[in-house]
Amino acid sequence: MTSTFAEHISGQDQFDLHPALDSRLLRDVIHPSRSLWTPRELRDLTSFVASELTTGLLSILEYSADRRWWARLGLTEGVELWLLSWLPGQGTEPHDHGGSAGSFTVLSGSLREDYRYPAGPIRSAVRTTGDALGFGSGRAHQVLNPFDGPAATVHAYSPPLVPTREYASLLDIPDSIPPLPAHRLPLSELRRLADQEGP
Repeated sequence: MTSTFAEHISGQDQFDLHPALDSRLLRDVIHPSRSLWTPRELRDLTSFVASELTTGLLSILEYSADRRWWARLGLTEGVELWLLSWLPGQGTEPHDHGGSAGSFTVLSGSLREDYRYPAGPIRSAVRTTGDALGFGSGRAHQVLNPFDGPAATVHAYSPPLVPTREYASLLDIPDSIPPLPAHRLPLSELRRLADQEGP
């Protein structure tokens, strides 16, 4: 998928954008020189992309019966941006984000999120079209589509491409979620990792 990406190199600003979304608008909000994003900044990013770039997102959105589908929308040394789709019955395992902050905004449909902070209770919320949330590194969750219709979401994580940790249950998360090593990697290495893994 990297070969289809528009790669931009200008001084120290390096970033990749999906060609369907490559616009001055997104270039202005991706902030390639920002090394770390806060949960609020990530929420603002996913909310902006979902609301202002809807036509571009819908032009590339796909659904797969075999597994959740995803496409990388953008990548810098400080943030990764993804589009995901969820058919009824599809979801994630309980997981944390390895110390990265994250966000997702519901582009269409509805999802159920079960989440837990260490030593806290498991909570559940239904996230519907337009809902956006940002979260810090000390949070684990499971996202599912138990509803009748498909859903799509825009996600962002910072630092990018830190591996997730999966759990048998949200009850199994430790009393604290330590960050995994997150080295600031050059964009070329982040591209390689993104092509291997996905969100």
